[in-house]
Amino acid sequence: MGDSSRFAAAAEDDTRAAIMRATYDALTSHGYANLTIQRIADEFEKSKSLLYHHYDGKDDLLVDFLRFMLEHWEAKAECREGQDPRVRLEALLDRVAAVELDEETAAFTAAMEELRGQAPHDAAYREQFTEHDRALRERFAAIIAEGIDDGAFEAVDPAVTAEFLLTTVNGIRIQRVTRDDDGGVAAARAELDAYLATRLYRGEA
Repeated sequence: MGDSSRFAAAAEDDTRAAIMRATYDALTSHGYANLTIQRIADEFEKSKSLLYHHYDGKDDLLVDFLRFMLEHWEAKAECREGQDPRVRLEALLDRVAAVELDEETAAFTAAMEELRGQAPHDAAYREQFTEHDRALRERFAAIIAEGIDDGAFEAVDPAVTAEFLLTTVNGIRIQRVTRDDDGGVAAARAELDAYLATRLYRGEA
């Protein structure tokens, strides 16, 4: 069972990754409201029946997609360990609350906020977004705690500051995709940067 079982596991991982990529492409192109299994299948190199072999339907697939995105995000975040805390914090904020987004990222961000909109009515979606928020909050807190230990940051409460950053980031994401103008993103990000300079970064107040 040794070699054959490892091969089977690898093949299963490859299939899941291909399904997740197809889901990403379909979400970016169509958004949640217009997403169907057929549109995901159109982006998938293999048969539509394989999607139904792994998932009961669109929502079951999307819940796993959210899980996959979290796994991917946490794996990438681990690669930044060891960098200067301020560099890591600002890189993270640029990733989750950038002022400018390219067209593909903007479309995907809008689709993710559509998915978040399902959370009040669906426990499975709510569980996944709770986990996404937990991961980001804990990443903020860990960076802040490290910066305090290094003497680069003021002695704030890492958990409270992380919660504030998470709430601000989520507000920026929602404003960006639910308004006809620019959502005030540039102004919000500038104010967030000013907060960090006056409340967190040592020697800049």
